[in-house]
Amino acid sequence: MAEENEAGETDRKDKNESRKMLVVLIVLLLLLAIAALLIVPAVGNIMATHFSPGLGLRDGAVISFFVTVVLMIVFAVAAGDGLLGEIQFMIGGFLTFFFIFWLLIAWLF
Repeated sequence: MAEENEAGETDRKDKNESRKMLVVLIVLLLLLAIAALLIVPAVGNIMATHFSPGLGLRDGAVISFFVTVVLMIVFAVAAGDGLLGEIQFMIGGFLTFFFIFWLLIAWLF
């Protein structure tokens, strides 16, 4: 009987602690959501200010696409397996390089 009482007490403490952690987590997530909603207009203004004077997102995307394709072909040939042997790594690398080049070209030029 004493073991059941101890187990019940431990279980009750664990449940209370879990509930407290859940409440704290929910409060933190709500605060994060509110902060994200408040920061969205500021981020929009910053992006409009810093990305508009450059080449432009549309032209930057076209240039970035061709630069990335050429770069991926060079990487595939240098890897030794050719284009098909490295395709699973090339897709992720292509998207990463494309977005980085796209934003940098649009911003810098």
